[in-house]
Amino acid sequence: MKLYFRKVGEQGPAIIILHGIFGSSDNWLGIAKMLSDTFQVYLVDQRNHGQSPWSDEFDYQVMSEDLLEFIQEHALDKPIIIGHSMGGKVVMQFALNHPDIAQKMVVVDIAPKFYPVHHTAILEGLNSLDLTSLGSRTEANEHLKRFEEKEGVRQFLLKNLYRNDQQEFAWRINVRVITKNIDVVGHELWVKNSVNIPAYFIKGAESHYIQPEDERYIAEIFPNFELIEIPNASHWVQADQPEAFVDVLRSIL
Repeated sequence: MKLYFRKVGEQGPAIIILHGIFGSSDNWLGIAKMLSDTFQVYLVDQRNHGQSPWSDEFDYQVMSEDLLEFIQEHALDKPIIIGHSMGGKVVMQFALNHPDIAQKMVVVDIAPKFYPVHHTAILEGLNSLDLTSLGSRTEANEHLKRFEEKEGVRQFLLKNLYRNDQQEFAWRINVRVITKNIDVVGHELWVKNSVNIPAYFIKGAESHYIQPEDERYIAEIFPNFELIEIPNASHWVQADQPEAFVDVLRSIL
């Protein structure tokens, strides 16, 4: 799986950033530019997202191996790995599978636990959008209003809509495979042993993804961990408070 990526910055230690479900490397360009003075930042499109290849295989084990392949292909020595939401689970699974490769890991607003499916309405909206008759992005946004009330979320989803070589609308995300495997995205991670990698968990103060009781489980598998909370931030910590987020990242890095 040869993943599409963008590189920002030409000197310093390597950082790899993995986006969440329905996302892409584009979402992290602003953060990468803020770090590019002292780091080489690799923004990766995960399989079935962005400009990376599509595959019927879609779970944390295969995405963890995608990350390993990426690190080996680019000969990155002791990279720092960062992941948001689904990307955070990939980062955790990678560290559990390959504990000696990354220098440290940063997990943004997700725990290693099971999460019930909560994207049903969004997927219903994406699947019910008829791309063959779609005339504009505005039409698509109007359609999605029936399934997602937040304008910001709809615009985030619509970043995946583009015109192909035939000038027809198409999705950059593999809607069929993501729909089929959406329960897998919520799965608890596969844990064989705890690992001692320096692990930093950043949570939004207004997000409910990491609960106080989750800290005990995190400590069991990542004993060398620290939890950092950013005020006035939701699950989308890096978008809600980019400056505060980068300040925290710099202190970690």
